[in-house]
Amino acid sequence: MAVLEQSQIRLNGTARTKEEAIAEAADILVATGAVLPGYLDYMRLREEAVSTYMGNFLAIPHGTNEGKDTILDSALSFVRYDEPLDWGGEEVRFVVGIAGKEGGHMEILTKIAIVFSDEDEVAKLLDAETPEAVLDILGDINE
Repeated sequence: MAVLEQSQIRLNGTARTKEEAIAEAADILVATGAVLPGYLDYMRLREEAVSTYMGNFLAIPHGTNEGKDTILDSALSFVRYDEPLDWGGEEVRFVVGIAGKEGGHMEILTKIAIVFSDEDEVAKLLDAETPEAVLDILGDINE
């Protein structure tokens, strides 16, 4: 199974707060069958412990180690927001929820970080008009 498919990409997120955005990311992961609904609680706990803001308008909410039993498969959710969200004083336009089965999230995180470290790629993601275009920009995320 690919970690990110078009059905897991939303180009017009509806959340207006960090808390709503974490729930929106979790809902997509639950809908894909990658996590149990309880995973959201572990995502919230992670965010309370340390901000998942990564820079360049990106936050990557994910669960704590204690929540690993709620992860059924590795997967991502990708939500872009038209208006920036306040993420602990930082502006976030992209929320990439992540669930990594058996430590699989580290390689996925590395691939995301490479794309988001390039401001030209971030600009392309801001302008992407379809989920397919997002997948093209994210390149080898599913490999």
